[in-house]
Amino acid sequence: MPEEQNQAVMAVDELQAIIQRCQILEEADFKGEDFNLFLVAGQKCLEDGYAAQLLEVIQNEKNKVIIKNMGWNLISPLVRCIFLYEQEDDKKEHCLKILDQLAQLCNPKELFLGLLEQIEQTSGEQVCQTVLLLLQPLQTVLLKLQNKKAYSVGLSLAVIMNQLTPLPVPYTKQQIQEDKFGLCRCCSAVVDFAKPFVNEVVKNMEKLPEYNDMELKGELIKFCMKSLKYPLLTAQLEQLEGIEEHPFRHFAAEIIDILWNIRELMPLVFSHHKGKSSHWENQEFADIEQKNFEDSLACLSYLMFVQHFGIDRFPMVFSPSYLLQCNMTHIEVLLKRTEESMLSKGLDLFESCLLRMEDSSLLHQYLELRDFINVPQDLVKVMTLCPMEHMRKKSLNILQLFIDKFDAKGKHTLFRCLLKTSNHAGVEGYIIKNIKDQIHLSLTEECDNIWFTGHHLISLLDLVLSLPEGAETDLLQNSDRIMASLNLLRYLVIKDCESDNQTGIWTILAKVEENFLKPLHVGLNMSKAHYEAEIKNKKENRREAQSSNTICSLTVSGEKMPAMTTEMQLQVLGSALFTFDLIESVLARVEELIEVKIKAAVDENS
Repeated sequence: MPEEQNQAVMAVDELQAIIQRCQILEEADFKGEDFNLFLVAGQKCLEDGYAAQLLEVIQNEKNKVIIKNMGWNLISPLVRCIFLYEQEDDKKEHCLKILDQLAQLCNPKELFLGLLEQIEQTSGEQVCQTVLLLLQPLQTVLLKLQNKKAYSVGLSLAVIMNQLTPLPVPYTKQQIQEDKFGLCRCCSAVVDFAKPFVNEVVKNMEKLPEYNDMELKGELIKFCMKSLKYPLLTAQLEQLEGIEEHPFRHFAAEIIDILWNIRELMPLVFSHHKGKSSHWENQEFADIEQKNFEDSLACLSYLMFVQHFGIDRFPMVFSPSYLLQCNMTHIEVLLKRTEESMLSKGLDLFESCLLRMEDSSLLHQYLELRDFINVPQDLVKVMTLCPMEHMRKKSLNILQLFIDKFDAKGKHTLFRCLLKTSNHAGVEGYIIKNIKDQIHLSLTEECDNIWFTGHHLISLLDLVLSLPEGAETDLLQNSDRIMASLNLLRYLVIKDCESDNQTGIWTILAKVEENFLKPLHVGLNMSKAHYEAEIKNKKENRREAQSSNTICSLTVSGEKMPAMTTEMQLQVLGSALFTFDLIESVLARVEELIEVKIKAAVDENS
């Protein structure tokens, strides 16, 4: 007999020997040594390919008590062998049957801990394989548990989700179809794993309408909240052509169904707004939980109001402005994120809420709420700092939508806020253009809009028609704002006669000249002189240098530019001079118009 075969037969004989020894013992008389011998012999059988013989031992009715007490020890070597024998169908089939038998026969408490430990110890690419393999026996064991069932279900779900969380979430169509780490399959399997426990809660609620055992229900809520944060918050949830059933859309629908079935969907959607109290007595713990759930609740709102999961169950009694108010906290959470998948969800949620509303229907009182001030400021940061161009453009479009929804006083208040807080000339220029549009509506339409005429408008014009730092203002850096301000002033001078003075511009003209036009002249003269001198200096240096390709540094608007050749620097300086010339020409036109209007008014009165 070959040596390897002889050793394998010895392993089976050793197992039979320990079994026969334990068969004559009472359950209470099993010793630690017996457990160790059983484990070593069983492991040897598995590793040597004698799973069939081990299965026979486990299925033997005489060994029921032994397997009940000792079988859970085999989980670790059994899992290793299942993965080892992946291509050898017979051996793998025997191992799977052993796993099923252990789930039926072993002490539930011991096997529960053994299965959970095996899931917890796995890592890398084997995480999903192990989870998918052990979910069914774990579910079987949990359903048999009598004590601490809710705690055990919660612990199982927590361990599983903690193991899955480090895995990258497939984002593109190709990644989702490939499902390299098995996350998509795991998500579906975990939901199936949780369903019997959901059904248990539902049945209890049906039997007892006042059923309020939050233990098992609470564990299911925690699982749903973790699932919303990962993988759903990170996942791409738009319909993808060529994927019949999008795994993450299916998972999202299942999570929404669980929350609906345990009657927690609507309470969670409105939880932050109703100030739902936490079960923590310690406020610090309560704050941590609220912080942890922020992302989850934001994702839940995105699923309902953008992707329309569960929207058919949503009561259609709330006004669009109330829904916007409820979602502003979630929008703020998402807009503070830098990851594309999360930031895009925040923009989509904000846009979806705004599109439900009529223009000019949002009352100015909403701006007394913190979120309504914070969110547009966050939006401005996305517009100006986000490295993704499509996100910046979308943010700008949503800012305009937000502006459009407010009543006149709301627009006025929002403009003041953004002019004071944006700290970005491009944004300030955009707001000034919006102010001009509102003034135009006030002057041309038959509406009594007091907020963009008279003394209310003057308070805005004081902010707009001035230089932040007088003549010392960096004109190049502030060119967008300055050009928008000059265009607004030109419009006011043309459209509003001194005799009518609806906008109040003629009342404050002397102040505008003192605070804006005169310092702008001085600033232009200084800036042009500085840049012309720089150009002259560069040209002289170029003639002295051996080559015009010498790399130099240049500071423009207080910022050091990347290393450039002299020719490139001259182009930048020339572009700056062109900007100053443009500002100067508009300034000259504005002063000319003011002079003409004043002369016309004098002639009319004389």
